[in-house]
Amino acid sequence: MLLPVLAIALNLTTVSTVDIPAAGGENSFYVGNRAPLTPSPFRKLPVGAIKPDGWLRKQLELEAAGFIGHLTEISPFLDKHNNAWLSKDGQGQHGWEEVPYWLKGFGDLGYVLRDERVIKEARFWIDHVLDAQEKDGWLGPFANKTGDNAHPDMWPNEIMLYALQSYYEYSNDPRVIEAMTRYFKFQLALPDSSAHFFRGGDNMASVYWLYNRTGDKWLLDLVEKIQRRTENWTDGISSWHGVNFAEGFREPAEYGELNRNPKYVKATDSDYFEMRSRFGQVPGGLYAADEDARPGYTDPRQATETCSMVEMMLSNEMLLANTGDANWAERCEDVTFNSLPASMTPDLKGLHYLTAPNLIFMDNGIKAPELEDAGPMLNYNPYDYRCCQHNVSNGWPYFSENLWFATDGNGLGAALYAPCQVEAKVGSGENFTITEDTNYPFDESIRFKFSSDGKASFPLTLRLPSWCQNPTLTLNGTALPIARKGAYAVVNREWMDGDVLEMNLPMDVQVVKWPANHDAVSIQRGPLSYSLKIGERYVRDGGTNLWPALEVRPTTDWNYGLALDHFEVIKKDMPANGQPFDVDTSPIEIKTDARKIAEWTADKLGLVGLLEPSPALTDMPLETVTLIPMGAARLRISSFPTVTTGPGGHVWSTVTPK
Repeated sequence: MLLPVLAIALNLTTVSTVDIPAAGGENSFYVGNRAPLTPSPFRKLPVGAIKPDGWLRKQLELEAAGFIGHLTEISPFLDKHNNAWLSKDGQGQHGWEEVPYWLKGFGDLGYVLRDERVIKEARFWIDHVLDAQEKDGWLGPFANKTGDNAHPDMWPNEIMLYALQSYYEYSNDPRVIEAMTRYFKFQLALPDSSAHFFRGGDNMASVYWLYNRTGDKWLLDLVEKIQRRTENWTDGISSWHGVNFAEGFREPAEYGELNRNPKYVKATDSDYFEMRSRFGQVPGGLYAADEDARPGYTDPRQATETCSMVEMMLSNEMLLANTGDANWAERCEDVTFNSLPASMTPDLKGLHYLTAPNLIFMDNGIKAPELEDAGPMLNYNPYDYRCCQHNVSNGWPYFSENLWFATDGNGLGAALYAPCQVEAKVGSGENFTITEDTNYPFDESIRFKFSSDGKASFPLTLRLPSWCQNPTLTLNGTALPIARKGAYAVVNREWMDGDVLEMNLPMDVQVVKWPANHDAVSIQRGPLSYSLKIGERYVRDGGTNLWPALEVRPTTDWNYGLALDHFEVIKKDMPANGQPFDVDTSPIEIKTDARKIAEWTADKLGLVGLLEPSPALTDMPLETVTLIPMGAARLRISSFPTVTTGPGGHVWSTVTPK
């Protein structure tokens, strides 16, 4: 009798759990995949429909005030004098990937913040790109058109297309549709022998974007051509370069939207799991590729490019929308919360090229060959790191844009969580605003507050994280029945102004073991992984007074192994300055017991010594140490050895600096 009575009391509210949201139904208001493409469970809302709040808005505001928002004043690649991207005839300098990498995120930063300064600057570049299109459809600098051996280099344009698409979603400027149509006709007319689509999944995604708006069937012929003439990710990993992988591994699943053979989605899954199993046995959602993934270099001190972080986030976001598989949401949050923040200073005025799960000292010294690239890779420098310096711009804006999606039945779905507001048409065309009031991932509670002039019947889809064993839902103070049998809860009812739906996601401390890295462990609570709190001292290392380059040096010991006997979670208020990703302002800590391992020292390059088997034998006294969220730790031990004082312990060697 409970369920029928509950349904009447809650105005015929029904709750179901599903593994994958429904696909193939209608949404009258937002663009999804047209036939014959595989129906998309989630339809991306237009740029600007989601307004970030709280700590997330703070990241975006810091980005606008930091080096990303002022990169035209810093980067020589954005010098407007003789810039090929601003030239009517496509001649000039700096015509490769740097401008579109930056613009692809910079414009979106303006749209999600509604920052007129940023929007105006982005429009300046976009107008020039559109106005300079050649009669044959070529888009972008002329030097890329001739390329090597008369093979056009279409890679920079693939990035620029993202900037154009976001601008169209914001402005509805018809020039974008016209320009993309002409450009794709140029690509289709190229002989196969002259057409190579480097990281072709990006080009394919833009073709789908246009097809879903125009319905031009010839665009599907271009998809087939891209599949023929791009790297083969279907039969295994095509490239072990970190950024190539982060962008390329999703291409089979993208092609599968047209082909519909399940093997293509399986190929993307297989590539992902192979990379993580061989080189990603660490917390933070990434893998060891401090340019390339190299056999024998899998310790947590190996690093990942910042470019790989934001490209992995984007791939996860796209795969989430296209497949509905909630695993991609969790993988996206893993990178976003645990890896991305530490790639930049807390004020977002400096960036470094490489970030590692275990990193104890950042200077401008050369760490090769232990880190693959020669040259400074670890210090924070707003003037350096070419590709990452520009590409990082899309990380926080794209994440903000993918918090909510439109669904079948003219509904809405939240698959990624952060404080925000979403404004969308639902039901029969009613305008609803849902305010997502939360400090997630630092807190367990998410309150959805509904605002509208009327009522509307529609499904609301909410992701139930796999790490949460007992999620709860409460509507207007009354508990809803929820069975933890699927990846999503779907709440269907006639929603009205003033409704409040509260989701609680209890977070338990979990110990994650990494057998491939000597049985090291990481500590996870909810979507956050945790690092040892190490004192950080920033030292000026060049740059300017406004945009300094900085080293980061430790002021406390770091060589601890965990005892794993107890964990005490300490919750604090959110910081007054709004920045939770900082060693001194983190709103949550975990206290636990640990012992130092005297033999665990830095090598002569300043890198943390390689892990040896756990548990490590040590006679050092038991101490209480503090763990903070991994994303708040610029200096970090995130993959810990365990320790013992008795039988079964492994005697570590005294590290001899290389």
